[in-house]
Amino acid sequence: MPSRIRFSSARSVFEAFPDLSYVATRPADDIEPLNHARALLGSPRPSDAVAFLSHLLPRREAVWWAVQCVRALIGAGATDEALRAAEIWVRTPEDDNRRAALSAANDSDRRKPTTWLAFAAGWSGGSLLPADQNPVTPPAGACAMAANTAITMAVAAGDPRAVVDRIAACAEAGVRFASGGEPTVFLLEKHPQ
Repeated sequence: MPSRIRFSSARSVFEAFPDLSYVATRPADDIEPLNHARALLGSPRPSDAVAFLSHLLPRREAVWWAVQCVRALIGAGATDEALRAAEIWVRTPEDDNRRAALSAANDSDRRKPTTWLAFAAGWSGGSLLPADQNPVTPPAGACAMAANTAITMAVAAGDPRAVVDRIAACAEAGVRFASGGEPTVFLLEKHPQ
């Protein structure tokens, strides 16, 4: 399976996205990106791995991985217009679909993880303004931060006793996906509801 990694070192991810340092631990050495993601996954803050992976993956793949995480974490609650718009953009990453995702995000409840999936798709490139206005590009890390926000919100929506397990499941799926596998999230709920 071909790797989906777009950086040669973990440090280069932090250089491309300086704001990532505010939400994830920088590597001490010049380590390979997946090894850094695995180290973060095994750290006391596996949420750092999710933030790092959302920046490590190409934008389209980051959104697809986040969609899979949100779906696995909130189930039927993930089915709405914002999620559909994000999925349409992932399947057909054309500017009209990106704009539709941004519109769906702007019209949706910002307290829902699916809204942030649509923001991730909408902020993946292009302009933040309508086509008839001068273009304003989103910040470089906007797509990744929105994908990270969607996953984090979905993790928080579940059983608080399983937060670490849920975030780790998403990070493991991200590492597998970055390595060339599928972004399937395997949840093993250890705490009965």
